[in-house]
Amino acid sequence: MNKVKIAKTISTLTNPPIICIPLFMIISLVLSFENRLFSLQKFITLELISIIFASLMPMVIILFWAKKLNTDRDISNRQDRFTPLIVGIVSYFIGFLTLLILNVDNFLTALLLCYSINTGVVLLITFKWKISVHTTGLSGPVAALILLLGPVGALFGIIYPLLIWSRVILNKHTLAQAISGGVQGFFLTVLEMHLFIWLFKFNVVGMTPLIMCIYYIFAIIFTPALLGLLSYRDISNKRTAFIVFEIIGFAIFLAFMPLDAVFIYILISLTFILVSFYGGDDFSWFKVLKSS
Repeated sequence: MNKVKIAKTISTLTNPPIICIPLFMIISLVLSFENRLFSLQKFITLELISIIFASLMPMVIILFWAKKLNTDRDISNRQDRFTPLIVGIVSYFIGFLTLLILNVDNFLTALLLCYSINTGVVLLITFKWKISVHTTGLSGPVAALILLLGPVGALFGIIYPLLIWSRVILNKHTLAQAISGGVQGFFLTVLEMHLFIWLFKFNVVGMTPLIMCIYYIFAIIFTPALLGLLSYRDISNKRTAFIVFEIIGFAIFLAFMPLDAVFIYILISLTFILVSFYGGDDFSWFKVLKSS
């Protein structure tokens, strides 16, 4: 299988309405354990609401809109994205109201409100710039898993470099657009979740503290941000600059952050390096690491 086919497969599987199905299933499973007892009824309720409002409704409008405009399912033209984004905002907000009225789970209630607001932010950005909906759609549920599971949730960040590569290789986004979508989704989700849980006085037990979430997010985004900056900068010997800054980053993580965040940083960084080397000689990260 050539790299374009691999990139298309990754891009298809990580389409926001699709990737949220397995990730929201994990979120719903975690939330369905109360006092170490599993509630099947709660799991089914959370999963149905998640699938309907975070997956099926957005997916239907994307497919309908793509067919109506006779365009690809990614709706690559920036100006054509406004209607699906607006429908997504409404769908997530209805899901939030449904959970709020049913009072099933406070965490998922706040998360769907985050989804609605974050999609609104993407909509505003889209007026001027085609930020990646794919990486935003991945980072949201991964941020939720970090809030629920800490470093275990952060491990799902390993998908991030693969997704960036696929979107750039397929010429759907620039490197900056692909990286920025993830950065936005990670930070906005954890900040808004802590804010909404405090604002609505939701009772959520065992959620990862905000400072720890930020540590894990920096562990995920440090290397792509560095590779992205070096890709756009016209400097000599980018590979040496990358190695120096990676060592500095490792030293900072080791000095100031917990060991599990250091482990996430090492694992994600190695993934980015492998993607850079095997992503193709026309991929900008490959050029950074191969430069002399």
